[in-house]
Amino acid sequence: MSQVAQEAGVSLATASRAINGSANRTVRDDLRERVLAAAERLRYSPDANAQAMARGRTMSLGLIVHDIADPYFSSIAAGVSQAAARADLAMTLASTQHDATLEPRFVELLTRQRARAIVVAGGRLQDDEANERMRRALQDFRRSGGSVALVGQPLLDVDTVVIANASGSADLARALHGRGYRRFAVLAGPEVHLTARDRNAGFSEALAQLGSPVDPDLVIRSAFTRDGGYEAMSTLLAAGTDVECVFAVNDVMAVGAIAAARDAGVRVPDDVAVAGFDDIVTLRDITPALSTVRVPLVDVGVMATELALAPESVEPRLVHVDGSVVLRESTPGRT
Repeated sequence: MSQVAQEAGVSLATASRAINGSANRTVRDDLRERVLAAAERLRYSPDANAQAMARGRTMSLGLIVHDIADPYFSSIAAGVSQAAARADLAMTLASTQHDATLEPRFVELLTRQRARAIVVAGGRLQDDEANERMRRALQDFRRSGGSVALVGQPLLDVDTVVIANASGSADLARALHGRGYRRFAVLAGPEVHLTARDRNAGFSEALAQLGSPVDPDLVIRSAFTRDGGYEAMSTLLAAGTDVECVFAVNDVMAVGAIAAARDAGVRVPDDVAVAGFDDIVTLRDITPALSTVRVPLVDVGVMATELALAPESVEPRLVHVDGSVVLRESTPGRT
């Protein structure tokens, strides 16, 4: 910039205002033309990020997820990336590895970096203290001029994309019951994980209404991960219970459950049927093909980004997304 100013015969401040603009100072047309001509001769390319910082915001959008290795989150990230690119923003990714204490720390970091917006993806925990810390961090970010959207439960007083977890799992329960299954187990994830809780509740309540309640002893708690599904399925099989169909509250847990069944010599679906929730992209490589509840995860990422970049409203906006049941080879039905 100094070289451009010298070439144009103007001050550094004038050159900067001519190229980057200014909220309260103007540059005469003849001076602006001299500066732009000098910049062209010198092949000067302005730093878009520095320009944005001069105006108060960078050209970045932060995405905070629980685990980027989980295809659920990578699919949402793909949607966020697409929408951010259309808005000429670069996506900055942070993964908490399921450590809730890291979420507000990442928000604080993005606040210091003057990110344009933040999208937070992942179900909330039943933890009032952790949720309050996150709420305060997001409030500070918004007060600094940024905007926010969440994918999950609408607990943080920001715009939120809400996935219909309870109704989706209830629809799945009714579909599996319609295929003749009557004895179910649920790999229910952690008790404090609200997405896992909603999915377990929707599934179990629908079956109770159909006259096939889930035995509480067959609701197995574990981590909301592939290894959690493996562990929970191993526990279930070791108990020797007579179960016809196992519902895992997300697909990666279902993948772990199928692996545990295989390692125990139990055939899916011949000996036990398995279903999940989310319809993650890696299911196309799973044998047998997994029955699940399809959520348009890439679209969810786009929706959340568009919410975050939309003009602010007085009250938080909610966008509701339904799931659709997809029945595949892992639940062929009882003959």
